[in-house]
Amino acid sequence: MTAAPSQPILELDRVSLQFGGVRAMTEVSCSIYPGELFSIIGPNGAGKTSTLNCISGRYRPTSGVIRHKGRDITGLGPRKRADLGIGRTFQNLALFSGMTVLDNILVGRHHLLKSGVARGMLYWVGGAQQEESTHRAAVEEIIDFLEIQHIRNEHAGTLSYGLRKRVELARAIALKPEVILLDEPMAGMNLEEKEDMARFIVDLNEEMGMTVVMIEHDMGVVMDLSHRLMVLDFGRKIADGVPDAIKANDDVKRAYLGQDHATAPVAEAAQ
Repeated sequence: MTAAPSQPILELDRVSLQFGGVRAMTEVSCSIYPGELFSIIGPNGAGKTSTLNCISGRYRPTSGVIRHKGRDITGLGPRKRADLGIGRTFQNLALFSGMTVLDNILVGRHHLLKSGVARGMLYWVGGAQQEESTHRAAVEEIIDFLEIQHIRNEHAGTLSYGLRKRVELARAIALKPEVILLDEPMAGMNLEEKEDMARFIVDLNEEMGMTVVMIEHDMGVVMDLSHRLMVLDFGRKIADGVPDAIKANDDVKRAYLGQDHATAPVAEAAQ
């Protein structure tokens, strides 16, 4: 990867999140640069998904600032952040089970539609037909990219877990994001499914140029794919840096292994 540009595409500046008396995040700061594959790791309950929820606008921080290309977006909701090019997948699948794969992916294009009710009524002469054709062509490219042609007309609820995760990724890509937030994209997958998903994520980053922010528990995958990582523990950042530095960090070892086992490799212990 080339040297990081001067301006981050995303910044968290001392972001805290509190639910009643429970602190999910405490003054978490990080910078994510265009073109990076940036992973957030940590033990269960460390605040990883809360961090993604704050970035995507699902949660509003109790304090702190979130910036996109230098602009304060802390008060923007999910829809406006999607308009800025921030898309995401969810740890728990959020597909429409009764809809086909094709229709689920088309839902991801919804915020890009420009034709209103009036133009829609004039489908053939108002531009709506051309717009629909453009969006369907984009969806076809995503279907080819993720190699899901064979399930395009299947209902999402009938698919295996691994394929549903792939469809969820397809819908997030359909948003046409600059930044894609992936919440445990490989959870529950077998080895072959993980290898496929890892390949797709690398291609998203390298071929499509998307900045990827990923939560993933498979440390072997994380260390292989990531340019940089941030490590959370009990809602606080305890480390960030390149994979080799994270593997060697004693605070990270203690968070995963406990004080008595802090000399063991992080990636090996977390698998």
